[in-house]
Amino acid sequence: MTTALQQIPLTTIDGKDASLADHDGKVVLAVNVASKCGLTPQYEGLEKLYAAYKDQGLVVAGFPANDFGAQEPGTDEEIASFCTTNFGVDFPMYSKITVAGPDKHPLYKLLTEAAPAAEGDPEAFRERLRGYGMTPNPEPEVLWNFEKFLIGRNGTVAGRFAPTTAPDDAALVAAIEAELAKG
Repeated sequence: MTTALQQIPLTTIDGKDASLADHDGKVVLAVNVASKCGLTPQYEGLEKLYAAYKDQGLVVAGFPANDFGAQEPGTDEEIASFCTTNFGVDFPMYSKITVAGPDKHPLYKLLTEAAPAAEGDPEAFRERLRGYGMTPNPEPEVLWNFEKFLIGRNGTVAGRFAPTTAPDDAALVAAIEAELAKG
């Protein structure tokens, strides 16, 4: 039986209808991504993570969003080309969506309700943003690009990680491995 999270209509970056139910029985790491962010090099780590664990059932799902500092201004085609050319991204990418604020996509509405606080050190990142004269989003809103939501094989949220949590961070990898072990 699919969960409400898995039933939300999505569109792939190449325009096909989709949903997280397409990955039913797999562990999904949903990440809001951007091409012009200081954290953009995480694409490389996300691709390595996907390559290392995809045969065990991990899917990294990229959701481009232009909600933070206008750091994802491109079209879906431009984003897809950027990801492939610069980072060899092979994991599933979806059409650009809004992940924060009043126009937040239903997927991110459910994700943030299910996991209102991120692990890692989001407060340090909030301080950094304030240092740049920005007003960071309060919880439960997504703080910035490259925030990560871990969705278990059962289609429910199993964890949330701050944008600065690197794809090879021990806590993130341990959480992924624990969900994969639930086979």
